[in-house]
Amino acid sequence: MLRATLKSLLARKLRLILSALAVVLSVMFIASSLVLTDTLGRTFDNIFADIYTNTDVQVTTKADVESQGGGPAQSLKPLTAADVEKVAGVDGVRSAKGQVFLTGARAVGKNGKIVPSGSGQFGGSWGGEDELTKLIAGKAPSADDEVVINNGLAATGKFAVGDPIDVITRTQPRKTFKISGIMQYSGGRDSMAGETAVLFTEGTAQELMLGQKGAFNLIDVKSDSGVADAKVRDNIKAALGDGYVVQTGQDLSEESSKQLRDLLAYVNYFLLGFGVVALLVGVFLILNTFSIIVSQRTQELALLRAMGAGRGQVIQSVLIEALIIGVIGSLLGFLVGLGLGSAGAAFFASTADMDSAGVGFPLTAIIVSFTVGILVTMVSAVVPAIKAARVAPIAAMREAAATDRPLTGITIAGGLVTALGAGALVWGLAGAGDATLLLVFGGVLLIIIGVTLLAPLLSKPLVGALGSIFSWTIPGKLGKRNSSRNPRRTAITAGAVMIGIAIITMISTVLTSLSTAIGETVEKDLQADLVVMGQQTSDVPPVIQPDELRRIKALPQTQTAVSLTYDAVEFNGKQEFVAAFDDMTAAVTVLKLKAEQGRVDRLDSGEFITDEKSAKDRKWKLGDSFQVTFNKGGTKTLKLVGITQSNAATSGITISDADAQTGFAFPQPIQAFVQVKSGVNVNDAKAAVDGVIKNNPEVDVVTKKEYAGNSQLVFDAILIVVQILLTAALAISVLGVINTLLLSVIERTRELGMLRAIGLRRGQTWLMVTIESVVITVFGTVLGLAIGAGLGSAIVTALKRAVGFGAVTMPWGTMVLYLVGAVIVGVVAGIIPAVRAARLNVLNAIAYE
Repeated sequence: MLRATLKSLLARKLRLILSALAVVLSVMFIASSLVLTDTLGRTFDNIFADIYTNTDVQVTTKADVESQGGGPAQSLKPLTAADVEKVAGVDGVRSAKGQVFLTGARAVGKNGKIVPSGSGQFGGSWGGEDELTKLIAGKAPSADDEVVINNGLAATGKFAVGDPIDVITRTQPRKTFKISGIMQYSGGRDSMAGETAVLFTEGTAQELMLGQKGAFNLIDVKSDSGVADAKVRDNIKAALGDGYVVQTGQDLSEESSKQLRDLLAYVNYFLLGFGVVALLVGVFLILNTFSIIVSQRTQELALLRAMGAGRGQVIQSVLIEALIIGVIGSLLGFLVGLGLGSAGAAFFASTADMDSAGVGFPLTAIIVSFTVGILVTMVSAVVPAIKAARVAPIAAMREAAATDRPLTGITIAGGLVTALGAGALVWGLAGAGDATLLLVFGGVLLIIIGVTLLAPLLSKPLVGALGSIFSWTIPGKLGKRNSSRNPRRTAITAGAVMIGIAIITMISTVLTSLSTAIGETVEKDLQADLVVMGQQTSDVPPVIQPDELRRIKALPQTQTAVSLTYDAVEFNGKQEFVAAFDDMTAAVTVLKLKAEQGRVDRLDSGEFITDEKSAKDRKWKLGDSFQVTFNKGGTKTLKLVGITQSNAATSGITISDADAQTGFAFPQPIQAFVQVKSGVNVNDAKAAVDGVIKNNPEVDVVTKKEYAGNSQLVFDAILIVVQILLTAALAISVLGVINTLLLSVIERTRELGMLRAIGLRRGQTWLMVTIESVVITVFGTVLGLAIGAGLGSAIVTALKRAVGFGAVTMPWGTMVLYLVGAVIVGVVAGIIPAVRAARLNVLNAIAYE
């Protein structure tokens, strides 16, 4: 039986290649995701090991509010010269030096824009050359208007020694400096991870980055020879007590690397989600392939049974074939995924000016790739194997193909699974606590599986209706009948197409609805005609300088203007983002704020307001007081004095401008909303505001319509990413159509020969098979569009109840595009099978067994 299985497999090389391709594409996605994140993780490990290789021990103050960006929290509470002296006197400390080095120094390029950075825009004090930094041109800064920059910034911004450079810092607006020197890091690196660095004299750095002279944000400690860094760390901790963070270089490297690896884990989950979709589609293709193979080998299997082969041996024969295909497909899929993942990591590293860790063979990727590939193939072959075992020896004497089994059982199963999925989805969307996401995703998956089981029943009327479009020709009628003659096969082939289309349509419906809701909300809740804002690309927000805001308010075209700033705080023991307006009276007008309870047109220090939904969710009531800890340190009690009606512009917590100025990391205005005077042309007012901010490279002015459009761009970007990632699943589904039709052509070789013998021409044969391909593809697309639209509408409806805005908006343009694309894909997928069918030798085909 083993020899017979191997000979059968090698005798049908095309079938072997097509089956293995399905496994390759399925495994490739998962392998590339795991390799990508593993390579990036090792890249960051190397970077942080290099950054802290010359750090023995480092001392900082403890941040009151945790980092929001995935990196180590930057404490804004300064260290003093007294702290440095205290650390210097600790046993085991050879030297202690106060330094300034933190994000928030944005260099302005010669084009008037902020110089882009891959991993942060740092500013600090130049402490001289050491093991990590070395001047490669010029000299150290000796005057307050001189700076040293890293060579990465010099190369990106095309700066040279002696050039002027404008820098915006944490506490000061745009200011011009002279480049006195350019430095590199050890190993000849222009940057450590694509960052830009501007280094001032110590006093200037303290004033510009920390806002006060004599302050530092870290102390660099060198250990005595022969004393372990960990011992020095523990001694310093004991001497300083609470309120300080003391870490060795190894501690810092591991912490930074771990936080980025945690972030990469979420990226991995996201990519693996699409890999699961590709696997699900691959299951349909493999299942269909083996089903057709078993059907084609009915007489062969019956002869084996007649010669004494038992049912168990027949099952083993099919499963061995599946195992071989699974191993080959998994190996090729892993190798392709290894290449794609490594290439993706190298591309990311090059864009961020980092040295990639290079190709690796992560054990997890190897195990998962082979386990998933082989397991999926074996599971997909179980049902066809059992079907093969049921072939009776007498079947060897039959020439007619066995009729398809009744659809009653599969229809009942499909109905039950669909009902179960719908119940889970409704339960999850209604709110089920920690189980919400599990129920929603599980419900979506069960509905897709259930409808797939119902597809054979649906295929008869739908395929008949779709095929009628082409029934005006003889090839059209034949193509229609061929696509509907085996509902199970048609349904499985179309099911692969359906899954990808359903998921894309579902996500498109949700994103289109939310995008439309954003536009409607801006139109309804925003009275401003202009918005001044920038694009935040790091943990440092683009800011409007206070002087610029004053000048905007003084413009003759301006009726009312209000600015907004925001920051992360610890509010009532939990991390929250809170906002602050510089003028609550103006905010009420420009943002159409309406009080539901209390007052909202004035906020004094120690007061805050919130919207009614936030108050209801948190069970807050007017007069409640809470403890708030700010980024700059210090804790304050805030009292709830007003609750607004639901308004997207002020959802969450709003505190007073006075508290924001003393507590926020960046208290400067981040956005400004401008209402122009009646009768003033908005474009004229926009030009006037643009004139005020022309020297600020961080922000631009946009109209209300442009502001809404910019807010919607994120949904378009997400949709593009989803479509790209689902390409693998759609490619597998197209391969499934090709595979099914090719095997079907082989199965119908004698039938096709008879048709050619009675007058069907080559062109008509080609057209018949192509129409069959188009009908199957369009059927799967129509089914996918219906399911995706239904699931998307259900999710949007639930979101409307949960968040209070948004109505279902169908992506009609995208859906029509998918339908047209299905016809094109059907034609393309039918080319190879159609050509094979048209080239059949008539006499050989009639004599084919």
